[in-house]
Amino acid sequence: MANQDRNRADARFNKTNQVKSAKTEHELATKAVLDNMAKLKALRLAREAAEPPRPAVVKKTSQKSAKKSDEKTPALSDWLTGQQSGGRRT
Repeated sequence: MANQDRNRADARFNKTNQVKSAKTEHELATKAVLDNMAKLKALRLAREAAEPPRPAVVKKTSQKSAKKSDEKTPALSDWLTGQQSGGRRT
């Protein structure tokens, strides 16, 4: 009986050691990834600081959109009467 208890205790001890080693491997891998990310970020920031600033992108407006904004929209009552006379019911 003592031999079985000892084997059971050894198995339990080995299992906890395996779990601990797996956790430390995972922590080391996580630390390596985070260190690599920090290194790459530092390199990117240094590269961006060395580049001359880029000009701001300006959107060009088309003439159609400029005309639409200049035109006055009809009043709601005018629009509703146009809808009713066009056969629409609200």
